[in-house]
Amino acid sequence: MSFFRQLWHICMHNARAQAQWELDISTSVLKSRKGLIVLGLFTLPAIIGGIAIAGDFLGGKEAYSPSFYTNTIFFASIFVGMTAGLITGCIGAGGGFIIAPALMSAGVKGILAVGTDLFHIFAKAIMGSVLHKKLGNVSVSLAGIFLIGSIAGATAGGWLNRAIYEYNPILSDLFITTIYTFILGFLAFYAMLDYFQARAAGSDDGAHGGGKEGEAIAPLGKKLQSINIPPMITFDEGVTPGGRRISAIFLIICGAFVGLAAAVMGVGGGFITFPAFVYVLGVSSMTTVGTDIFQIIFTAGYAAISQYACYGFIFYTLAMGMLLGSLVGVQIGALVTKLVPGIYIRGFYALAVTAGFVNRFTAMPSKLRQMDYLAWTKDTTTLIETIGIWLFFICIGAFAVWVIGIFFARVGKLKEDTHS
Repeated sequence: MSFFRQLWHICMHNARAQAQWELDISTSVLKSRKGLIVLGLFTLPAIIGGIAIAGDFLGGKEAYSPSFYTNTIFFASIFVGMTAGLITGCIGAGGGFIIAPALMSAGVKGILAVGTDLFHIFAKAIMGSVLHKKLGNVSVSLAGIFLIGSIAGATAGGWLNRAIYEYNPILSDLFITTIYTFILGFLAFYAMLDYFQARAAGSDDGAHGGGKEGEAIAPLGKKLQSINIPPMITFDEGVTPGGRRISAIFLIICGAFVGLAAAVMGVGGGFITFPAFVYVLGVSSMTTVGTDIFQIIFTAGYAAISQYACYGFIFYTLAMGMLLGSLVGVQIGALVTKLVPGIYIRGFYALAVTAGFVNRFTAMPSKLRQMDYLAWTKDTTTLIETIGIWLFFICIGAFAVWVIGIFFARVGKLKEDTHS
């Protein structure tokens, strides 16, 4: 149990770093004329292209839908992106875990949801990195070697997803659903445990902790850095006199794992990169943040374009809608943290993760029945899946309404705090 608890804390530390990254990107884009121009260049072709192909299907197989443009789908994608942004900004932890379940619940096939999410992350990363001041912390040598592994892993993950889909589209959905079920189940259990323990202890520090975690070298990082297997890569010269050194072999292995997860789940790799860098490789958190942003551009971009876009597995209009929504949502969410007790934020995070878990868990019986692995009737499995979908959207919808309601109700107090 102690191992899983430690893993939970690692995931939360990384999620906070990812949330801060998204907030920085959103702020940079929305406050910069250049950023808004880049956003327009990204968004307009997708909208125009979507209108031009209205009614046409993308993805190659009849099992794909709905991968065509309608106003309803576009506005729904903005809602999904905004809700993810609200969770990220308000809770201080990445809200991207709801994107794939939300898209799949709306009828988008799992592989299309993964490809679309990857492209949305790539667009956000490249916009943020062009404008992001923290890119001065990038260790080019570290990132370059890491990318060798991540590109190999992304290739393997993309091939795996496509191979499973070509064999059986339903099996592909079941595969992606199962992965999300286990990961969200783990996060939900410890999020709820964390919330109830904080409530019992009377803690009200919210989810925005972190401090200086990751500055000292973790025990595993020390051990790996002590192993001298050429070629050795030097990094963190600005943190420690003479810098730190680690074998390129460990960087490549770590990168391969991150790339594989990114391509299979559509998470960009960032959710795993931070704990991998800080707790496994022993990289300082300062260097990790900049290098993580840098690698996301290439890992998510390579996976999105070479493994999904080239095969028709990206719904561009949907991706741009999510991008628009998330940029605004993360700003509102971050402001609301100043207006509500931290214990509420912890509770809503636990509830949102649990809703995602329930959503994917209740979708499994239907997939298992379609694969003839479960003898339940269609009506039964459809009812279970429908309940999971409604619970999920009611939960995240209520959260969105609550956050936006507080924002507009107390916007005057925010202005007073800003001017004071």
